[in-house]
Amino acid sequence: MSRQENRSQRPQRGGRGGGPPMGRPVEKAKDFKGTLRRLLKYIMPFKLSIIAVFIMTILSNIFTVASPKIMGGAIDELYEGSISKIKGIGDISIDFSYIARTLVILGSLYIISAFFTYIQQIIMASTAQKTVLSMRKDIDEKLARLPLKFYDSHTHGDILSRVTNDVDNVSSTLQQSITQLISSLITLVGVLIMMLSISPTLTLITVLVVPLYIIVTKAVASRSQKFFKEQQQRLGDLNGHIEEMYTGHEIVKAYGQEKSSIADFSNINEDLYDVGWKAQFISGIIMPLMGFIGNIGYILVSVAGSIFVTRGSINLGNIQAFIQYSRQFGQPITQTANIANVIQSTIASAERVFEFLDEEEEVPDSPDAKIIEFPKGEVRFEDVTFGYSEDKILMENMNIEIKPGQTAAIVGPTGAGKTTLVNLLMRFYDVNSGRITVDGIDIKDMKRSNLRSIFGMVLQDTWLFNGTIEENIAYGRENVTFDEVVKAAKAAHADHFIRTLSDGYNTVLDEGGSNISQGEKQLLTIARAILADPSILIFDEATSSVDTRTEIYIQKALEALMKGRTSFVIAHRLSTIRDADLILVMDNGAIIEKGNHQELIAQNGFYTDLYNSQFLGMMPGDTEGMNADLA
Repeated sequence: MSRQENRSQRPQRGGRGGGPPMGRPVEKAKDFKGTLRRLLKYIMPFKLSIIAVFIMTILSNIFTVASPKIMGGAIDELYEGSISKIKGIGDISIDFSYIARTLVILGSLYIISAFFTYIQQIIMASTAQKTVLSMRKDIDEKLARLPLKFYDSHTHGDILSRVTNDVDNVSSTLQQSITQLISSLITLVGVLIMMLSISPTLTLITVLVVPLYIIVTKAVASRSQKFFKEQQQRLGDLNGHIEEMYTGHEIVKAYGQEKSSIADFSNINEDLYDVGWKAQFISGIIMPLMGFIGNIGYILVSVAGSIFVTRGSINLGNIQAFIQYSRQFGQPITQTANIANVIQSTIASAERVFEFLDEEEEVPDSPDAKIIEFPKGEVRFEDVTFGYSEDKILMENMNIEIKPGQTAAIVGPTGAGKTTLVNLLMRFYDVNSGRITVDGIDIKDMKRSNLRSIFGMVLQDTWLFNGTIEENIAYGRENVTFDEVVKAAKAAHADHFIRTLSDGYNTVLDEGGSNISQGEKQLLTIARAILADPSILIFDEATSSVDTRTEIYIQKALEALMKGRTSFVIAHRLSTIRDADLILVMDNGAIIEKGNHQELIAQNGFYTDLYNSQFLGMMPGDTEGMNADLA
């Protein structure tokens, strides 16, 4: 059934402008603490792994932090031995065996540190993937529980962004940034302790430089942030333009708009380049500035250290170790600041995912929900009132009775409510008041899965997935044999064209079935409905996309399929429903006429005007004096 109907009454599905472009970063979460607590609930089942990661990180960093101090001992041995030889002091010589042992110890420490780092990364990667696996499972289950109105009121891009980009952002942060944060904090504490053990005075000099790191980082980040935000916006615009031009390339060519499309692309691309250059330029300043500040600290430490060495208050090896520590001291501070921003963005992404998971779901089936094991196909609408919003009622006090085996056609102008009627029947939406029954049972008291298994649908907009033709026909039926698939294809007059394909029923369809014609796609969806063998059928102009000869075959197949089954036919071409048992004429959500073709023609009302306008080329209201002949 067409989603274009009732656009004025239904919640609107937005395009690119209806929601945030995919991939646009969110700067801050609305509820940081609440979202963090909720995210931790996903991580808590793996707390032992997190503890193991923490221990591995501590061990890895302890060995790394200890290395400069140990190396300082070897440097002292070389320095003192060399000075003694220069001064000619006794038989004192350089203890190369001590230096060799020191180098072996250092090498061992680096190897052990690398090993612990590797183990830590493996454990954290596994933990991160298990966490998002659980999150994606919840998302997938949520998608199945969301009502149709959610999809009608949210853009596809926004939904995809939440379930893919935002989850990936959480995954990458858990896998990389968390371990980096732990490592940076441990390194910072370890380096500070080692520096204090060597010289509190030099440590004070080093710490005094820290505010410069913070000031510069904050100043640059505040200026670059707006450009990065705008860059993502421009990137979303560019991706949207490319997607539109790619999916609509035939229309672009047909109307000769290639130059206009290229010009639009160039303008967006230039804007993206301009803002991207500014973002990269400003953010690129931070590392040179960090290096400059680090060099200031290095110079201060070197000068002060040289004075201490000449006074004999500190060994040369310790000064060398301290210089290394001072170099390391600034790095974790910068990393921690950057990671803090990443975590802020990640919590915002997690918040968007949790907002999705908190969306209102379909009313769950009651524990004693009823099942119709052998449906007959009787359908009633009893005083049904419905509106997509409370202030816009589309249907009011509607009453319909369809007996088992009858064919009911639904006709009317675009926006009349034809598709809405079927949506209510399938319980994609619940009525505001009144009730709809199948075989005397209120559909609200039935299991949704059982209710929808009673129906078979052939829509004007065909839907096929990436898979074989056999799999597409068998969709929705379990344990179907190949012979049953072929039988259904023959009944839909699809078997002949399928066998002309190189791989026959094993032909793999592209996404959406783009490697076969529109008419062939429709034949496959009809074969799918035939194989499902439902008790109630819904057709939405099922033959509109096929040629006249194929339409005749399909009409015969559908007539055979409809025998003994209740059928609802949404009709645009009135010639296809002349033999319907009941024709419901809808306008503005109300059934204004009902009866069979002859009865409605005899009424000389709205249906007659529609019929005459299609077959005689006249507008409604210009048909006086001709209706008697048509009847």
